[in-house]
Amino acid sequence: MNIVIFGAGGRAGREAVAEACRRGHQVTAVVRDPARHQMPSDVRVVRGDVVDVASVEEVAAGHDAAISAAVDLAVPSHDFFTASARALSTGLPTAGVRRLVMVGLASIMAGAAGVPLMDEPAFPTEYRPFALGHAAGLDELRGRDLDWVYVAPAGDFDHDGTRTGRYRVAGHADWASRITYADFAIALLDEIGTPGHHRAALIIREA
Repeated sequence: MNIVIFGAGGRAGREAVAEACRRGHQVTAVVRDPARHQMPSDVRVVRGDVVDVASVEEVAAGHDAAISAAVDLAVPSHDFFTASARALSTGLPTAGVRRLVMVGLASIMAGAAGVPLMDEPAFPTEYRPFALGHAAGLDELRGRDLDWVYVAPAGDFDHDGTRTGRYRVAGHADWASRITYADFAIALLDEIGTPGHHRAALIIREA
């Protein structure tokens, strides 16, 4: 497939690029400043703005599917995630791209108690604006004319872990769950080839 990856310079994005290349896909890596990023020689690196519809249309044209791992901590989370969701859900169909895999956040998913982790009493208040921004972005995707899936770790990322090649889909969010970025990327690329309209998934590494 020909896959465009937004936010390809971040940790999740870089691993998605690596996994896509490992599977033999053609990859376009979209970043804010191509000069700052080293990518495999067979990856096309382009400048793009995930919150701008025209930019999304331009860089996505000719691709089969898209992954978004984009984040911008320099602007309010609500503004970024809603704007990027609107730009992607508008620009991708115009460019002929029907499938979007979005990197999500566990804290907006329901835990064992049936409520989102961010609504549990122990959730740190300083992280709530970021979680609310993610939730607002997911709301923007709902009902859009696009085949999308929102894929989140069931808990958090194992920042120092290595690729195991395994993962499983969890039934609910769990603070104790961990998955490496490399294993998470396997799930992202699996979802690229598994169309399923408008759904959210939680990913957890197998023990």
